[in-house]
Order: sequence, then structure tokens, then C-alpha cells
Amino acid sequence: MLSVVWPTVADMNLDELQKKLLAAARKNPPGDLVPYAFEQRIMARLARAPRLDEWTAWVRPLWYGAGVCVAVAVFMSVWSFEPDADQDLAAYFSQDIEQTILASDDAEILW
Repeated sequence: MLSVVWPTVADMNLDELQKKLLAAARKNPPGDLVPYAFEQRIMARLARAPRLDEWTAWVRPLWYGAGVCVAVAVFMSVWSFEPDADQDLAAYFSQDIEQTILASDDAEILW
């Protein structure tokens, strides 16, 4: 089975596409059912089709990433200034160091 891959408008040169469409239209003359100026409307729509911009493909995800980074920075800032329930961490730390230093004397006796 032979499969035909039709190129999209973005893949094809518009001048080449216009030539192919005009050649196909000349081979098949329009009947009475075709509306007036139909081909001109189609050609005008093809001419104003948006073209893919490479910068737009990069800029949009980068702005989303920047927004996420700002949200994380704001969250971390608010979290760092939030008052802790355990304000006496310095006292606990000093007691732990003191017990560690004094515990070393007991360890020498055991060995």
C-alpha cells in the first residue's frame, strides 16, 4: 500500500504552494457550485497565515520558568522570615556541644 505524506503549509514555500494550487485548479475548472471569488479568499488566507517564529518558541517557556523562579524565591523569603516555634535552638546547640565535650572524658575511661 502506497501512503502519501502531505506537507503542511509551514513546511512548504508559499510561492510553491500557490503554483501547485493554481496548476490543480487549471486542470479542474470550477463548477456552478463554487462560490464567487472562492479562490481569491483561499489565496488571501494562505498569504496571511502566521509564520512560525523561533524566538517565540523559546521566549514563552523562558518567561514561564522565570515566573516559577520568582514564585519559589517569594515562598522561600516568606518561609525564612516566619518566626520559628523553637526559638531556643541556640541554647539547645550550646548544651549539646557542652555534653559532647564532657562526654569525651568519660569515653577515655571506658577504653
